[in-house]
Amino acid sequence: MTSSSPTIEELAAQEETLVFASFDEAVASKVGLLLLKKATDAAAPVVINIRTPSRTLFHAALPGSAPDNDHWARRKSNVVLRKHHSSMLVGECLKSAGDSIGPALGLDPLEFTAHGGSFPIRVANCGVFGAITVSGMASEDDHRMIVDALQEFFQHPATAQ
Repeated sequence: MTSSSPTIEELAAQEETLVFASFDEAVASKVGLLLLKKATDAAAPVVINIRTPSRTLFHAALPGSAPDNDHWARRKSNVVLRKHHSSMLVGECLKSAGDSIGPALGLDPLEFTAHGGSFPIRVANCGVFGAITVSGMASEDDHRMIVDALQEFFQHPATAQ
């Protein structure tokens, strides 16, 4: 299922367009359940996590996932909450600059990782509220699952918010 990595421009465009009018526990549940359906339909061995800096709003661990996926999800979402961009965009920007997560950036690799699979919950006129994370597949596939779910979510405004 692995697809090619999106460009930095494509990743930035995703973040500009996939913006919530508002976000609360009910929206987190809707997005989480949509991701859960996509992951179940694909038999994807993933962990799904939706969180704010201080609170988990949705969490699911599917068959085949492992405790290590929870740690990857935490590290990916830490990047989103710190940098306010998707973990994949941060990773691609670092790669293009010949850099990586580490002490030179003040980021402990045990707490942060710039692999794809965590996406900012950006609220219009507010900013980044939290992170939506998938962990268990290839980096590009984790990212794509979130973007596909959000695009579907926003295409159905009656159920979106």
